[in-house]
Amino acid sequence: MLGRGVVPADTPVLRADDLGVLRGDGIFETMHVRDGADGLPHPWLLDEHLARMARSAARMDLALPEARVLRELAALACEQWPAGTEGAVRLVCTRGAESAAATGGPVTCFATVNPVGPSSLAARRDGVAVAALTLGFPAAARTPAPWLLGGVKSLSYAVNMASLRWAAAHGVDDVLWVSEDGFALEAPTSTLVWLEGDTLYTVPVAETGILPGTTAAHLLATAGQLGLSAGQRMVTPAELRGTDGAWLLSSVRGIAEIRTVDGATLPPSALTGKLREHLGFSA
Repeated sequence: MLGRGVVPADTPVLRADDLGVLRGDGIFETMHVRDGADGLPHPWLLDEHLARMARSAARMDLALPEARVLRELAALACEQWPAGTEGAVRLVCTRGAESAAATGGPVTCFATVNPVGPSSLAARRDGVAVAALTLGFPAAARTPAPWLLGGVKSLSYAVNMASLRWAAAHGVDDVLWVSEDGFALEAPTSTLVWLEGDTLYTVPVAETGILPGTTAAHLLATAGQLGLSAGQRMVTPAELRGTDGAWLLSSVRGIAEIRTVDGATLPPSALTGKLREHLGFSA
C-alpha cells in the first residue's frame, strides 16, 4: 500500500468512509503477471496500463500518483509472487476519505496480486458462449457526454458484475453488450476482436466510448508479425457469425474464443492457438 509498503492480505487498509467504497469513486488497472527475461514475475504491458490509468484519472479529475510511484508499487506487489506462476496484479486508486476529499486530501492507492482464477483458465482453453445484452443507449451516446465516463476504467463496476451474474444464471459464460441501435460494443471485462480474411478488427473507441483494451491494442499493433493487418469498424452480433473467428481479449484471461452468440454457433478458428501463443498466454 502506498505509504505503508507490504501488508498481509487480511490487514484492513481502507477507511469506512473511503469514497472508493461508498461511491465507486476511483480507478483501477489489472495486469497479467508473468516471468520476464530475468526469470522474475513482472506485470505485462505495465506502461500501457499506466497510460490508460492516467487518462482515466484525468477524466475523473483524480489526483493520481506519478507513474514512477505506481510502477514501483506494482513491482513491489509482484516481488511477493512466486516465479513460474502466472498471476494478476491490480492497481487501485480512490479519491480517499470522504472527510478529506473536499479539501484535497490524499488519495488511497494500493496493489494486490492474486492467482488467475479457474474460470479464466477454462475460458482461455475452451472458449465462451455469450449472450448479447442491451447497454440501453446508442453506440455514439457516450462520446459527446463525458459525464458518462466512456473509456474510463472506474471502480463503478456494479453493472458489469450484474451482467456477468445474469450470464451465469442463464447458462452462458459471458455477455456482449450491444448498443440500442444494434451494434456489438464490448464485454463487461473484455474487448471484442474478430477476423475477416486476413484482417483483425475491433470496435472503434472514438466513435463508441468503449474502454480501449490494452491486450487487444497490443494484438492489433503486432498483427503484422502474424501476417495479418488490423482495422476498426462497427459490427452487429449477427455479422460475427459470418467472420473467420471472434474472441474476447482481456489482460488476465488473455484470449477466449467466442463459441456461440445467443445460441448461434460461430465456426471455430484455427488461429486461436496461434494468437494465444503470440500473446504469451498458456493453454
